[in-house]
Amino acid sequence: MARFYAVNADPYAAIQAATRAHRALHGCDAYTFEDGPALRQLAARWKPTRILELGTALGYTACCLADGSASAQVDTIEADAEHVALARSQIERVGLSARIAVHHGRFEDVLTVREDRYDLAFFDGFAPDPAVMGQITARLVTGGVLICANLALARLSVAQQLLDDLDDPAKWQREPSIEGGRTHVRIKRGA
Repeated sequence: MARFYAVNADPYAAIQAATRAHRALHGCDAYTFEDGPALRQLAARWKPTRILELGTALGYTACCLADGSASAQVDTIEADAEHVALARSQIERVGLSARIAVHHGRFEDVLTVREDRYDLAFFDGFAPDPAVMGQITARLVTGGVLICANLALARLSVAQQLLDDLDDPAKWQREPSIEGGRTHVRIKRGA
């Protein structure tokens, strides 16, 4: 059944608010993504069936991505055990636990043991790392969508290296950015 929302409606705004409240109380790095509706729109546009997310926090963006593509299965990775428990609870509360699997561990460790291929990958961890981005790219199918947040949080030299890679037209097709230009969107070309 298709869902219709008012232009500015966000059905997962309560999870976003819970993430902000948790961060204020816990003093942790569980920042919430600011443009969940754009993620829903991207997922609706490309209709991925397999989605990889790095950086779960309390599950806000995993829910947005799953909601955007009704047939999608989402694997989301989170290192903080408390966040994993809170995310699973939030995801269960909104009825998406059958479609979203929350994996506990460091990105590079979980990605090393998983061999899945994905149609869409969303990096929303603290700052992208070239090795982790390489693991993500390897799991992304040709024609798959990469959404990369927080590039500006990486050291300047690392951010430039990653941006140079993302701007390589032999590897990526550039799409309009989201989240006020802070989050890059690319389509993978070739293997």
